[in-house]
Amino acid sequence: MIDIKLIREQPEKVKRGIALKNEPDHVDEVVRLDRERRELISRADGLKAQRNAVSEEIGRLKKEGQPSEDRIAEMKEVSNTIKELDARIREIEQETREALLRIPNLPHESVPEGTDPEDNLEVRRWIPGGIPGLGSEAAFPYLDHVELGKRLGILDFERGAKITGSGFPVYMGKGAALERALINFMLDVHTGKNGYREVFPPFLVNEASMIGTGQLPKMAEDMYKCEGEDLYLVPTAEVPLTNLYRNEMLGVEDLPVSLCGYSACFRREAGSYGKETKGFLRVHQFNKVELVKFVLPEDSYEALEQITGHAEGVMRALNIPYRVMLLCSGDTSFASAKTYDLEAWAAGEQRWLEVSSCSNFEDFQARRASIRFKREPKAKPEFVHTLNGSGLATSRLMVALLENNQTADGRVVVPEPLRKYTGFDRIEPINL
Repeated sequence: MIDIKLIREQPEKVKRGIALKNEPDHVDEVVRLDRERRELISRADGLKAQRNAVSEEIGRLKKEGQPSEDRIAEMKEVSNTIKELDARIREIEQETREALLRIPNLPHESVPEGTDPEDNLEVRRWIPGGIPGLGSEAAFPYLDHVELGKRLGILDFERGAKITGSGFPVYMGKGAALERALINFMLDVHTGKNGYREVFPPFLVNEASMIGTGQLPKMAEDMYKCEGEDLYLVPTAEVPLTNLYRNEMLGVEDLPVSLCGYSACFRREAGSYGKETKGFLRVHQFNKVELVKFVLPEDSYEALEQITGHAEGVMRALNIPYRVMLLCSGDTSFASAKTYDLEAWAAGEQRWLEVSSCSNFEDFQARRASIRFKREPKAKPEFVHTLNGSGLATSRLMVALLENNQTADGRVVVPEPLRKYTGFDRIEPINL
């Protein structure tokens, strides 16, 4: 949530930031409501002061045995007016909050201006030994993950569609073991090497949690809601992990907080019509290990580089070529101030696929979720800065892993770091 003081004092700056994100502009509405609220508060305070003064006068008149009925009747009218003003003030405060919830975070000054992914900037890339399967350099025809999954008997998209619907994959045999190995490997890396504390969160959260991290109200149509209940399936573990500290006051000694957690993720992808949906490229359920940090405001951009580096470390350990993209303003998410995407090269797809987003939200989520800290016991509370990063999402990571590690005879070689988790070093084709 944007600080209303910033909107009040620099509305044009806020409007420009909103325009850079291609989001609807609710600034004038907030300014109007804020002005009306302050005027009504001033009027109500004046009437309350008048009522207090006249109440003392009425007490004196009664004590002196003088008539006070007219003053009492006058104050009843004043009290009724105050009640009406207070009720309207509460209405305006609710309307203001609803408008503020629809205003996106402003892009950081280092974010390039742009309207779509074509305007994103490549920051760096890591390509050990060249890009596998690239054009004429390919040693053999690389299969995509869908065909590989069929030949190896490890992925079944058709049966997933039968038992649930399109976009709900089924992992079979060694495919299930490989998926589990990826999750356990990433959790071990982040807890054992990168200093995160593991959390195993609920996969259902309430509306307040979704509002706190910025999924609601903006992305309501992409969420799976439990009918008749105030519960949503999590789109990412970011939501429960960040909301662990909702409405809490942290001490400066508590920061930074570094959490990681696995969750299944559920997204309706209502706005994905026309986009490619083959195999894992766009699914409604997938697995992800999430990284979340709560830091001092002055440390958040250093923390963004750190959390991005931790996600990159997983890619390097698995020997998967990747590139880091700095998202332009128009491609940066509603709640983020600055985001890096990690894109893995997939040999069968012959393209880069997003496998992680690492974002700094500054105090945007903390304001919505009321997550604060004090630098000293008697100091004024401040909002923490929150960050998160996929560390990583397994679906497209699985695409790159399978396609890049396939051999000419149809096998897939398991990356060395995963073998102690899987118990096997390769996956052989089977007869279905």
